[in-house]
Amino acid sequence: MITSSIKYIHPLKTKAIHNRSGNSLITDAPVDNNGEGAYFSPTDLAAISLASCMLTMMGIYADQNNLALGEINCDLQKEMAANPRRINAITINIDWKTDLAENEIQKLKNIALNCPVAKSLHPDIKQNVTFNML
Repeated sequence: MITSSIKYIHPLKTKAIHNRSGNSLITDAPVDNNGEGAYFSPTDLAAISLASCMLTMMGIYADQNNLALGEINCDLQKEMAANPRRINAITINIDWKTDLAENEIQKLKNIALNCPVAKSLHPDIKQNVTFNML
């Protein structure tokens, strides 16, 4: 089954539709690459995908093991490189307030760091992840 359909919208935008739900999102080229920066760029979505996958995998494990994750929020920064233009690094700072035992916390951190997106990104992309326990 086709999961998404994407249409180019001039100038330098795309509209992606999630076929099952009908939800959509628009991308725009970043200001430093001829765009307006009005929406997430495709490389922004790659960085967001990493953080979202980490949190989702933690949530799946917690749900399957009847664990209360607590409160998790994160901020991320994407660093670009030139020649060729590509993502050089993704830095994710995760703020986590939890009452879980240390062994469960370590297990969940490991699950996050080994999520499918983390394992799918090119090894040249630095993944700098910090867990700030609150």
